[in-house]
Amino acid sequence: MESMRKIEIFDTTLRDGEQSPGVNLSLNEKLEIALQLERLGVTRIEAGFAAASPGDQRSVAEIASKIKNSTVVSLARAVKHDMDQAYEALRHAESPCLHVFLATSPIHREYKLKMSKEQVLERAVEAVRYAKKYFDQVEFSAEDAARTEILFLAEVVQAVIAAGATIVNIPDTVGYMTPKDYGNIFRELQLRVAGIENVKLSCHCHDDLGMAVANSLAAIEAGVTQVEGTINGIGERAGNAALEEVALALETRKDYYQATTSLNLREIARTSQLVSRLTGMIVPGNKAVVGANAFAHESGIHQDGVLKEASTYEIIRPETVGFKSNLLVLGKHSGRHAFKEKLNELGYQLEQAEIDKAFADFKVLCDKKKDITDEDIRALVDTKVAAVSETYQLESIQLSYGNLSVPTASVRLVRQDGSTCEEAATGNGSVDAIYKAIDRATGEEITLIDYKINSVTHGKDALGEVFVQLQQGNVSVTGRGVSTDILEASAIAYVRAINKIVERRGESVAATV
Repeated sequence: MESMRKIEIFDTTLRDGEQSPGVNLSLNEKLEIALQLERLGVTRIEAGFAAASPGDQRSVAEIASKIKNSTVVSLARAVKHDMDQAYEALRHAESPCLHVFLATSPIHREYKLKMSKEQVLERAVEAVRYAKKYFDQVEFSAEDAARTEILFLAEVVQAVIAAGATIVNIPDTVGYMTPKDYGNIFRELQLRVAGIENVKLSCHCHDDLGMAVANSLAAIEAGVTQVEGTINGIGERAGNAALEEVALALETRKDYYQATTSLNLREIARTSQLVSRLTGMIVPGNKAVVGANAFAHESGIHQDGVLKEASTYEIIRPETVGFKSNLLVLGKHSGRHAFKEKLNELGYQLEQAEIDKAFADFKVLCDKKKDITDEDIRALVDTKVAAVSETYQLESIQLSYGNLSVPTASVRLVRQDGSTCEEAATGNGSVDAIYKAIDRATGEEITLIDYKINSVTHGKDALGEVFVQLQQGNVSVTGRGVSTDILEASAIAYVRAINKIVERRGESVAATV
């Protein structure tokens, strides 16, 4: 164990992961994920792209002020304005890092940048030198490095190291590489670049061909000391390397890789579930490490083997990554103290007012459900975390439906100033009628882009969660609702998404005369 290399984990769930189509996290949601990533033991948390928008800058700054045990990173283009914005967002971080990037491949130079090799090299050096005025830790990424000529890539890496870069990232931006070819890039750079042993070498792999994790592991074999990726492998297009898969590959095959991470593996399941719930990106049942079927056995032969000796068919124990099947012993007779202890056990650190509100919601749920599970509790708390400024609150909903009648819905909403609005509408289904009634009540013209239903727990009284993606002009947002009644959850999700749209516009809504 003493000879094990330590691989640092750079998590970009909040930046690259949020770039997944349809994902739009609020500040509170980003902060909750960041705090969980800190509990997971992530070395560096890429909190966002501070220069992208005022909202992104606020969220990076908020995360930077709260995280104490991980380095907080902001992405920036190789331009001074971006780096200035990143500095403003990270100035109060316990351990800040700037991640500056510039494309280097021929196709990017010609079609995107319209720059020569010499210009790219000059811009890269200039950017790193400027960044060093603000930051001790500067990571330079050669975007599309995997498709860059090796001699030119080595020249760029040599130059940015001389300029002060402390981490050099070689991304497979479009997921084009094979493990052998990707590993060889790092081997070539270590042969050609003087002083490369004095910086951290990092890999960042996309999953377009399904090889992001394999390529990341090949990079580790080739000498990298940092792996970049996301929880559940979310990200642009087909996503990124799934960090939980990389970590468990290293843990399970220590004999082969001779490398390990500092992650608290027991926090993996909780982190995966949190990211899934808040982003609305459902984890497939057959997903490695964190999928619902990852530790399930249906075959009689497999069941017999596992009962006799778990290792016959399980190379990872579910407890290793934090899975357990125990039902909550909490119920409608449980007290506030026991409930608070359960929240602590599940990893939540809430203010007393938040605990009181969650406890009240828990009591309401107990009247609707016989068995309360950890997932029920998480769903209740995470719904509150996801909340934004509540321009509208759903007060009541009434439905009329029959297979021989037209579905009709009436809704009553409460505005921030206490005034109410009530409307009714018909639709081609109950959900359609609800959404048309809400549109009338709010006066918003909305396009429903996506609608998803997921069961939080099991049984006839299971909590159901609904995710919606709405669009208005160029603004796209998501909303989430949880209830034992899926139609109520649908309405809650829709109203919360509308609240996000109103918040983006910076408006307050009051009763009109």
